[in-house]
Amino acid sequence: MTRRLFYTDHHVLPLPVGHKFPIEKYRLLREMLEHDGGFVLERAPLATEEMVELVHDREYVRAFLNGALDPGAMRRIGFPWSEGLVQRTMASVGSTLAATAEALETGWGGTLAGGTHHAFAAEGSGFCVFNDIAVAARWLQSGGGSAPVERVAVIDLDVHQGDGTAHIFCEDPGVLTLSVHCKNNFPLRKQTSKIDVELESGVGDEEYLRVLERVLPRVWEFEPQAVFYQSGVDGLASDVLGHLKLTHAGLMERDRIVMRGVQGLGVPFVITLGGGYSRPVELTAEAHANTFRVAREVLGASAELRAASSE
Repeated sequence: MTRRLFYTDHHVLPLPVGHKFPIEKYRLLREMLEHDGGFVLERAPLATEEMVELVHDREYVRAFLNGALDPGAMRRIGFPWSEGLVQRTMASVGSTLAATAEALETGWGGTLAGGTHHAFAAEGSGFCVFNDIAVAARWLQSGGGSAPVERVAVIDLDVHQGDGTAHIFCEDPGVLTLSVHCKNNFPLRKQTSKIDVELESGVGDEEYLRVLERVLPRVWEFEPQAVFYQSGVDGLASDVLGHLKLTHAGLMERDRIVMRGVQGLGVPFVITLGGGYSRPVELTAEAHANTFRVAREVLGASAELRAASSE
């Protein structure tokens, strides 16, 4: 079956010349997957305020949407406020919600955006305004997908700790947060995930994959009923903000290990993006595209069987 993926790059995010956020990677990724074939690329719907407020404080949400956040709050986010940023942000959350609904129906879903794991309930940080994974997890917990989901796992393999996600769910026993990240990297002040694995700078494929094989069984033992995957590719050796030495082949094997584990659980699986700051930017886009290529390789058959059995 052809897989639906959701994108947000039709919303223009105006950034000043020289801004370090690689906004063009989203368009490049979509074009790569369109060229591959085998996917249906759909414009992401916008999330509603009510959905965002499943996680985020109403005062913060309203202030951001109305362009009323103070300059210090916008500096922590890292983007200048604009209507384009509002549309792009709401589409990013909407894309993860749409991918989650797709996963409930077919086994797995994906967004060519999202993974905004530095957003806390009442503030944004590190290019993240609202936490799309947290919103989608709360939606599942609230019964948005029909029956409430009691146990959700978030596997965050961005090179930067998923501090916002960790903080949001720190007192929620129904959400297991795993973050495997570079120790000496942003954010300087780390939060406490349910499972944190800190890597030294310079770690390469072999050690990284060994660490991952060791820690993932703890996630499977939690017996999650849904899994979110923050698949940041800023661990690449070419990444200017990453400090690790992973290769494209190593990241693809990372993805296979995660996806085969989820396949064994037989639960809905949602892929979001995350960071990626390689130069040239095409290296980042290629790494993101590889994640979805691996998903088609590993999960495609199981999704087709699941869809056939429900007919």
